[in-house]
Amino acid sequence: MRARGLAGLAAALLAVVALVPLAGCAQSVDPIERLGKKAAERVRSQGPVPVAGPRAPALPRVVDRVRTRERVVFLTYDDGVERDPRFVDMVRELRLPVAMFLTDSVVGPGYGHFARLRAVGASIENHTLDHSALRGLPYAGQRAEICGQQEKLRARFGVRPRLFRPPYGTYDATTLRAAGGCGISAVVLWRVSVDGDGGLSYARGAHRLLPGDIVAVDPDETTGAPLRERTARLLEEVRGRGLRVARLEDYV
Repeated sequence: MRARGLAGLAAALLAVVALVPLAGCAQSVDPIERLGKKAAERVRSQGPVPVAGPRAPALPRVVDRVRTRERVVFLTYDDGVERDPRFVDMVRELRLPVAMFLTDSVVGPGYGHFARLRAVGASIENHTLDHSALRGLPYAGQRAEICGQQEKLRARFGVRPRLFRPPYGTYDATTLRAAGGCGISAVVLWRVSVDGDGGLSYARGAHRLLPGDIVAVDPDETTGAPLRERTARLLEEVRGRGLRVARLEDYV
């Protein structure tokens, strides 16, 4: 009798539980869902989560010589006014890794000459569309000069240069921002220059060729020696100092 009484009591309790609304269960939430609600409450209390915008392009570095222990120098040529086929032969025969910084308005219809130079090992770099002095110009104007020449060179040669030389070697902070936005990684100046007669000038430091020097060869040969002859004289000086010519793009 006692067992039957306990069994009956248990059955009665189950029946009551079945009839009572699950008020407690209505407030019980899955742990994952509860975490989601807490996160939402934090967002409401702290305000909207800021969304990161696109990062500004890195500013290119400015170099007038390369820090290296190797006994190398770098030969660079500006504008594109000189188009002597004998210079192409010289670059091919000596395997000279020269860098040509081209200005579209100067090169004009002469891009074929520089395609031949590129085919024998020269690198093609950016020297603006119109050779305008950039310092002081607004951002839009500087960007047009640099990016415009990037697109011209891409259309002509299928590459967008990483290296840029500002006309006259002048630039400002706006130039660096514009160049970085155009995909330039280095603004290339020079420590040594070669004049129309083949003589060397030094912007700063020792008055002799040093390892890592970037040499700018004067593009104007109207009153001086042809480019081939000035380059030959420069190479004699390079060898006399126990140096060799290296490819600028490999070091910058």
